Amino acid sequence: MNPTHATVTIDIILDRQNTKEVLRAILHAILFHRSFGTIKPKTFEVLDVTMPGVADPEIERLVDEKVGAFWKGMESGAYKRGQITITLSGKQQKKAWLGITSYEEEVPWEQWIINAEIRQPKSEQERVTFNENLAATLTKSLRTMLTHTSSEQGRAAVPSITNNQVSPFPLKIVVKVGDVEVG
Repeated sequence: MNPTHATVTIDIILDRQNTKEVLRAILHAILFHRSFGTIKPKTFEVLDVTMPGVADPEIERLVDEKVGAFWKGMESGAYKRGQITITLSGKQQKKAWLGITSYEEEVPWEQWIINAEIRQPKSEQERVTFNENLAATLTKSLRTMLTHTSSEQGRAAVPSITNNQVSPFPLKIVVKVGDVEVG
């Protein structure tokens, strides 16, 4: 993997009640900010925080599949921590065998790492505080996305766009629960 690609990390503490909804919103928001074709936007309201998303059947299916894999991994094991990694790559021509032949190689240009931990509030007062903290973390995550994607570094990382697809770059989402890849 290319060590020079940008890496953005989001740490979040969730409860069982909000896990799917929050992860779906975060993944959609990242993909919204890294979609370059014509998209139909949608929004997610999570704990009074409005998150952007992409109304594209393929992206919605991918996000639902990965959130479902994360949830199943959490449900089936003793682990309460997991990670979802989104890697965006560009295609680059590489020379092979004495420069006579060439092939395309996927080279990562940006990676988003979502570290998630599930905790359960024990009382109603803890739930109120927990939800307030989760809403603040969501707002901070959205701010991180906006800051990175609009920064000079965030804009410079994007390779040349050669088509008008919603996601013109190879996209890979990996889900790990307890350091084991799931889904």
